[in-house]
Amino acid sequence: MNREREERLQIMLTMDELRAVDDFRYKTRMPSRAAAVRELLNRGLRAIESGVASPNSRSKDFGVLDIANGSSFETEAKGPALTPDVKSPKRIYD
Repeated sequence: MNREREERLQIMLTMDELRAVDDFRYKTRMPSRAAAVRELLNRGLRAIESGVASPNSRSKDFGVLDIANGSSFETEAKGPALTPDVKSPKRIYD
């Protein structure tokens, strides 16, 4: 696997979202926030086989802890079932 990182990805997070990332980082003893975010992305990409966002969704509708404004993420095979049911950052790891 090529470990050279040539691209930068910048995202804006709410304080609650950042706290959830940091909680995950410390719970799993990740060496940095960047490593924690990469691990979370890896787990998320492995968990969802395929899907599409609702047609009227906007970037700001999708957060780490929730999906806003009635937007959803639908699997092609299963239909609308992936709107997160996360009430607090702690539930991410339960």
